[in-house]
Amino acid sequence: MTTYTIISESKIRLDELLRQKLPELTGLELSNSKIRRLIMAGCIRVNGREVRIPSYTVFVKSNVEAFVDKEKILYEKQADDISFEVTEESVLYEDEYLIFINKPAKFPTEKTIVTDRDNLHDAVVRYLWKKNPSLRNPPYVGIMHRLDKDTSGVILFTKKREVNKAIFDMFDSSKLDLNETSEMKYRPVQKTYVAVVKDSVKIKESFTVKNFLGRITSKSAGCKWGEVPESRGGLIAVTEFKVIKRDAGRCYLECHPVTGRTHQIRIHLAGRGTPISGDTLYNGDKAERLFLHAKSLELTHPVTGEKISVSAPCNFS
Repeated sequence: MTTYTIISESKIRLDELLRQKLPELTGLELSNSKIRRLIMAGCIRVNGREVRIPSYTVFVKSNVEAFVDKEKILYEKQADDISFEVTEESVLYEDEYLIFINKPAKFPTEKTIVTDRDNLHDAVVRYLWKKNPSLRNPPYVGIMHRLDKDTSGVILFTKKREVNKAIFDMFDSSKLDLNETSEMKYRPVQKTYVAVVKDSVKIKESFTVKNFLGRITSKSAGCKWGEVPESRGGLIAVTEFKVIKRDAGRCYLECHPVTGRTHQIRIHLAGRGTPISGDTLYNGDKAERLFLHAKSLELTHPVTGEKISVSAPCNFS
């Protein structure tokens, strides 16, 4: 990993500045897609702050740092995505306003910078359009939260914009009082996951992890998430864990994320020395998949006020 520093000479878009300067600095031919990928991977800082928006405006004399691994940026990794279409069997709950899907592992939630890559959002749009082919335009599908590509289980989309704010507010953890003794009862959305790790004496029957998480960009870490002090932009993250069973050297955990940070459960378990099986990004043992599954979502319906609970069966618990 090499750090390249650019001092902007004019007001300019971030991606345009990098297109102009990085090829000369690195000695590499960098396509527009590679520039965008670098930005969206969190490998660019402007005046010390991470920026992941290609159209971000960089002002005169701004200090731009680019963290580039030459070998990785030249290597076009082939995605191991599966093919998937939403069917009635994969719809867990649907009404006029909401649709819950049982997402498979190895399938992205939304579009990526690889423009022709299929994803669950597009698959839901296709499903709803097939149900109502008389529509002239694609039906609206709103993304309210995300699951990692390799995580399976319950995910919610909205079907009408009018409920977006209410749903967004439910998932927003910034207003929670995380100093309370019992964290979960203050969470408008109750999220339950199942994770599998190697069994260890380190794992108590129940425990809570609370720290600050953020993007880490360094020579050793590359561009990934990890523990970052609040003073350096880390956001508070809380997860409650409970052992479900121990079997054949494996420990099955029920995980309740109180906050919703990127890779939160994965980092919290890896930070205790018990990474999730299949999570090679965070030093987990190799397996046929990431053993993390979103088992259920519970929330109040934004229109009816009814309490709803939606579950997806877990095939490894």
